[in-house]
Amino acid sequence: MIACYCWRIEFQSKNIRDKEIGGETSLRTYSPTLILIVVAIADMQRWADPDLWGHLAFGRAMLASGHLTLHDPYSYSAPGHLWLNHEWLSEAMMAAIYNGLGVIGLKLMKFACCGAVFGFLALGLAETKSPAQIQFAILLIAAVAIGPQIQFRPQLFTFAMLSALLAILARFNYRGRAPVWLAIAMLALWANLHGGFIIGIATLIIFSAVVLCDDLYIGRGNRRGIWLFSITAMATIATLATPYGSGTWRAVAHALANPHTGAVIDDWQSLPRSLVTMWHLNHVGAIPMILALAMFVSLAATFAMSPRGDDLPMVAIAFVMIVAAFLAMRNLPIAIIATVIPLARHSPLAFKIASDSGGRSSWIAQAAIAIAAFALLLATGLLSDTLRAGDPRPVGAIAFMKQHQLSGNLMADFGWGEYVIWHMAPASKVFIDGRYDTVYPASVIDDYLAFNYGKAGAKDFLTKYPHDFILLSLNDKAALEEISRVPAWMQLYRDANCILFARADSAAAKIPSATISAEETPKSFFP
Repeated sequence: MIACYCWRIEFQSKNIRDKEIGGETSLRTYSPTLILIVVAIADMQRWADPDLWGHLAFGRAMLASGHLTLHDPYSYSAPGHLWLNHEWLSEAMMAAIYNGLGVIGLKLMKFACCGAVFGFLALGLAETKSPAQIQFAILLIAAVAIGPQIQFRPQLFTFAMLSALLAILARFNYRGRAPVWLAIAMLALWANLHGGFIIGIATLIIFSAVVLCDDLYIGRGNRRGIWLFSITAMATIATLATPYGSGTWRAVAHALANPHTGAVIDDWQSLPRSLVTMWHLNHVGAIPMILALAMFVSLAATFAMSPRGDDLPMVAIAFVMIVAAFLAMRNLPIAIIATVIPLARHSPLAFKIASDSGGRSSWIAQAAIAIAAFALLLATGLLSDTLRAGDPRPVGAIAFMKQHQLSGNLMADFGWGEYVIWHMAPASKVFIDGRYDTVYPASVIDDYLAFNYGKAGAKDFLTKYPHDFILLSLNDKAALEEISRVPAWMQLYRDANCILFARADSAAAKIPSATISAEETPKSFFP
């Protein structure tokens, strides 16, 4: 029944579509400054992701050596292990920007990626013939919903690439022609920027499959579907054009199938679970997720009210991405991006809202909006050379180690691994860091989780590996309880964020222990 209801969509001519919701309206022509204010809102939240220190450290190493590092030089738990770095190009770009322009350069890079995301989405929205007011409202809601997820990470490039791909597919869907072949070059580049290129492949497959089925159903034949699938095949082959070849696919497949992912990374928790957790921590922080859910529900409702939108492929992509978001919070931004275009198409159709006559907003209004956008960017620190950390870092403990010239094998809290690499490598090596799914064997991750959560094997962890120092967060209660029972370890440093331990029989143990009050605990900023 559902299939009959949703798939009975006859191909509409351009004139009929225009008659349904009016003539074409583009925010680029109506008021480009509305796009600018949306970008400013999406970009207003800026903090250092736990992996930012690592991305820049790895990128700097590539730039300095002139080649990729194929075997891990940073850990003592998996020394020399094969390292398939599917984000190598992003890290090299980020490091080059930071080397040249510092923190401000990173902020400008993030702003440019936000601009690309919403600029491409605006192009796709123009194809829907939706009224400018609806286009702007949906972009604005999307900006607020996606803002917390757009941080200094290689995922920025996935968001921009997905938006560009959807803009091309929207043009093909609503006009019947578009340069879809650009996807081949896009996927080749995307595969070197971030493992999220697999989202691009999935998008092309869904779009091609639905177009083929729809065309066959209404008797148009299989020509368009076969052509789209050929583009998809060539784009998939193009993703092998990386320094790792098929190794990039192996790395991404391992990351997706890694059973430890959900236990270690908050981003991989389900959307309902993440929403409940955030609601208990901070009601305001849950608002972006609630807005995203509102977008998803609105798409389902408006599509049910107006299934004759001639965009079943775009809707199918959105629904698949929404399911992916419910399975893992990490996918929420891609679901929001995929929802924008079909939601703008079906909202006026569902409520029979006619499009405006186009034209342009007055230059006075556009100037006022532009001034407001730039004021917002400046007020939120776009040109400031400071960048706060998303969560507290062990600033004091690392400073203590540097002050006393301490180095060695440092077992740090998982989220601090790349911070330690940035500040202490190569003199010190880490046990584990954010590259858990591209470097570390499952046995190493199992041992870390056992120690961190007080599971079976936690007692053996302290003797199984050659740790010289243990650096724990005050939130690592099970690990702290375990190490407190072992007299072979003594506390060297403590503040409101972390505790540093050294072997009791080491030279470091002779250094007077330091305890810092909460008021004196150093604040956490990048770098």
